[in-house]
Amino acid sequence: MAVKKNIITKEYIVSLYMDEVLETQKKPVSVFHFVKGKDFTEAEFYNFFGTLEGLEKEIFRMFFANTVDLLHKNTDYPEYTMKNKMLSFYFTFFEVLTANRSYVLQSLKSHQNPIRNLTQLSLLRESFKEYVSEILTDDYRLEQEKLQKYQEKTIQETAWLQLMMTIKFWADDSSPAFEKTDIFIEKSVHASFELMNVAPLNHLIDLGKFLFKEKIYSK
Repeated sequence: MAVKKNIITKEYIVSLYMDEVLETQKKPVSVFHFVKGKDFTEAEFYNFFGTLEGLEKEIFRMFFANTVDLLHKNTDYPEYTMKNKMLSFYFTFFEVLTANRSYVLQSLKSHQNPIRNLTQLSLLRESFKEYVSEILTDDYRLEQEKLQKYQEKTIQETAWLQLMMTIKFWADDSSPAFEKTDIFIEKSVHASFELMNVAPLNHLIDLGKFLFKEKIYSK
């Protein structure tokens, strides 16, 4: 009886890749070496990924996608405030990372050049910045429309840096159940939203507009 071949999917290839990296403690040197001995061909690999680097990037994007899927299974999630959505994202995302901790740590230390390691996170970065933009509410937007675009980009980049800091903290955390990471998330997210309070800045902009008009039109 012929052995039934596994259905080749993106998720199946990713699972085999992660297992190989963990078992060998290194990344395959090429697609040829990766598919050797597997039940799919190099051509089938290219149906889903252009390169091994593209596969690595997709793994971290999939961690993000799984997180968002889990968030939306909670029927109360759409009613959360922006801060509570961000907290929920963090706690869920790091649960996903923790479930794959061995791979994440091995993957992020694979290159001596930290920039090469960070390239794996490029798709995660794009997805996370889009997520931040989607959950951004008017409570945290400046009243001046001309400044909103620049403000949104600043918030996205700041949120990304905060996520990177949290990943580094989590990677170094040796506390039981990574409880120190949970504390770090709570404190850092609360602090970042305090800094995002735009009410004082809106008042300053209004004052500036008033003074400008007084200076120009009172002459």
